[in-house]
Amino acid sequence: MWDTAPEPEPLRRGTILLSWKPGHGGTDVTARLGLAATTVVLATWPSLHGDWTPIVHPTLFEVTGLHAALTVATEALNLANHLAAV
Repeated sequence: MWDTAPEPEPLRRGTILLSWKPGHGGTDVTARLGLAATTVVLATWPSLHGDWTPIVHPTLFEVTGLHAALTVATEALNLANHLAAV
């Protein structure tokens, strides 16, 4: 998306937002992750030139894996708490 707002709306949990805008001598790219209660900035790459996919993709790949692991851990914790209460 083209990020024109000063701060984007809160993201749904697990959503990754990649935004870019003109910067000094290139494109400023920012990656954000929606968490349950907030949105966090994962990374910012200032002044990228040309095809910036090889620079940005590894971070997004790692975050997707981290989110999947956190989802499994959260579900396991919820199940353990449920079983402990029974």
